[in-house]
Amino acid sequence: MLTQEKVLEILHSVEDPFLHKTLEETGGVEEIKIKEEKDHVSVKVLIAKTNTAEQMELQQKIVNELKSGGAATVGLRFDKLPDDVIEKFQPQAEEEQEASLLGGKPGTNFISIASGKGGVGKSTVTVNLAVSLTRLGKKVGIIDADIYGFSVPDMMGVEERPVVRGEKIIPVERFGVKLVSMGFFVEDNSPIVWRGPMLGKMLTSFFKEVEWGDLDYLLLDLPPGTGDIAMDVHSLLPTSKEIIVTTPHPTAAFVAARAGQMAIKMEHDILGVVENMAYFQSKETGNKEFVFGRGGGVKLADELKTDVLGHIPLEQPYEEEDVFAPSVYQEDHPTGVVYRNMAAKVIDKFSK
Repeated sequence: MLTQEKVLEILHSVEDPFLHKTLEETGGVEEIKIKEEKDHVSVKVLIAKTNTAEQMELQQKIVNELKSGGAATVGLRFDKLPDDVIEKFQPQAEEEQEASLLGGKPGTNFISIASGKGGVGKSTVTVNLAVSLTRLGKKVGIIDADIYGFSVPDMMGVEERPVVRGEKIIPVERFGVKLVSMGFFVEDNSPIVWRGPMLGKMLTSFFKEVEWGDLDYLLLDLPPGTGDIAMDVHSLLPTSKEIIVTTPHPTAAFVAARAGQMAIKMEHDILGVVENMAYFQSKETGNKEFVFGRGGGVKLADELKTDVLGHIPLEQPYEEEDVFAPSVYQEDHPTGVVYRNMAAKVIDKFSK
């Protein structure tokens, strides 16, 4: 049978997942109740942050350890530690964060690529902008944060997976761009059925547990729209500028404006608008056909008080026998030149 002393002994060795101090050090065990006739233990625990994926893991850990100690059933409640206790132990947590990209690592510029809805070519823009920045001599990484619709590895022709060195994940590198994606951590293109907190934890891991090295730019391919995962990414970033992707159709631009307004609400500057699928140019006649309408990109840029960074035509990359990368435009490809000019504009905007 468990006693209060035994329960305390078990709990005091458990660490707060945010402060990395034991519950004994933080005074995190506030209340213990034991119903001896039912071997039921009820505990109230104080931690630095509540309602997180880390709390869920801690809850499972505590329940397992108390049951191993003799409890038949366990009741757990969590509450937040007093601010003065959090502040007392915060410096260590802050130092750890400063060593990661979430701490606003000096020299790394964050660019979030967003859209109002799916299917407008947001991931294609992310990939080709990243490759073009690399061609201009910049050190670039991509986080494929489109958790449910990850496609960047396939677009870049990436077939290997990241390796783990010590406690760090080493990102895959292709065309000089470092990359991590949810696609690396699922088998056979399986659907993602995780709930929000676990997805949020995976995104945090992409920042904290990946050995990025020195980066000039880190591009994030956000999920379309303004849902929970997109909001998680926005809130995780210390600072970020945002590029909004749309098609030229006025309705598409209207929907994309929501993503732009969300960025502004989260205090992220709008770097510019990219109008994808802007036109099709016939190789036979040279005439441009505006398949999806006209003016959406300019209209969106006006509404968000920003610039149009580029109008991307409908065209496939050149086929290369020895290179598999379905969505990467070659440097001398007409669309590759458009992306190169876009990359130069991005660099110029960050230098001002």
